[in-house]
Amino acid sequence: MPDALIIDAVRTPRGIGKQGKGALAHLHPQHLGRTVLEALVDRNGFDTADVDDVVWGTSAQSGPQGGDIGRMSALDAGYDTKASGVTLDRFCGSGITANNIAAHGIMAGMDDLVVAGGTEMMSIKHKGMLPMGAGNAHLQELHPQSHQGVCADAIATLEGIGREALDAHAVESQRRAAAAIAEGRFDRSLVTVKNLDGSIALDHEEFPRPQTTMESLAQLAPSFPAIADYRHEDNPTFRELINQKYPDLDIAHVHHAGNSSGVVDGAAAILWASPDYAKAHGLTPRARVVATATVGDDPTLMLNAPVPAARKVLAKAGMTVDDIDLFEVNEAFAVVSEKFQRDLDLDRDKVNVNGGAMALGHPIGATGAMLIGTVLDELERRDGQFGLITMCTGGGMAPAIIIERV
Repeated sequence: MPDALIIDAVRTPRGIGKQGKGALAHLHPQHLGRTVLEALVDRNGFDTADVDDVVWGTSAQSGPQGGDIGRMSALDAGYDTKASGVTLDRFCGSGITANNIAAHGIMAGMDDLVVAGGTEMMSIKHKGMLPMGAGNAHLQELHPQSHQGVCADAIATLEGIGREALDAHAVESQRRAAAAIAEGRFDRSLVTVKNLDGSIALDHEEFPRPQTTMESLAQLAPSFPAIADYRHEDNPTFRELINQKYPDLDIAHVHHAGNSSGVVDGAAAILWASPDYAKAHGLTPRARVVATATVGDDPTLMLNAPVPAARKVLAKAGMTVDDIDLFEVNEAFAVVSEKFQRDLDLDRDKVNVNGGAMALGHPIGATGAMLIGTVLDELERRDGQFGLITMCTGGGMAPAIIIERV
């Protein structure tokens, strides 16, 4: 079985995901995809006619993000029409899943050159989007599925993790992100987004708030009490959905805007090749896949799958947590990454070392590809070897991947 090799990884800066406020919000989402796809060609000089597929992750596939944005972004980027494209949705895990599928095609010997990544513009208001399981009363009876923020509060309550610990985690994420930006740790992967007229739309991270302190976070009201009790027509409230499975749970609301992931726009892409193709075309690999895995967990709590996903991918690789130099677990909410570190008894100096989504933002379908690139850059900077990347997704799932720097 051939290795799946990472040749390069690029991403846009994350722009604030609000119309009239974010620097990327005026652009078409295909333009963000085009930006990173063009950058891979500019940096590596491959013939796009050789691309077997463009595998793209986008969660909200409606409006401008509908209609197979992977294929359309490739066409917008000037890729040869032979380079096909497909777009998938595993909610927040779409970006990792797109890359895992790209790697699988190469490891199976069916593909030689694949681009994988994702785009999400959270500044777009999508009409007609329903919560997970909404409209399917039978499914909700089998697996009540709530709002993710309410789930985060429920998990924190069940785990006995209080707001002070979560706020401290958020402050540290901001501190690490600020240090990474100041030291240029993201520079290798970061691609400037330009408008069609060539002017700069965004060339830096727009979301971080390095001035964040425990005192400033203490002033923020919890974000999800009203959402927990929102009722649409005759449907159960989000709180009632959780209480259907956990009837005695009195949810303590501890998450807010400062210890939850930021709403942003962004895109990322990774270039994958087989060893034979890379050698024949003078492409220098930066990493290879060691193992991939995906796992499902409780759909009602929804956010707890990263821990079993990490254990599953480690078992497939024949490794333990001690073999991993760097971990990236998406900071969808502070409790997700906090619980991940506690459950696996990890050295915190190995986890999200450059900050995470609480500081940088979480462009849903793009984040997984961004995290793979972040780990690769940091492994090279530290002369490390192995990185493990995972994240929670809607529906109670998590994809994971272990890469080895070469």
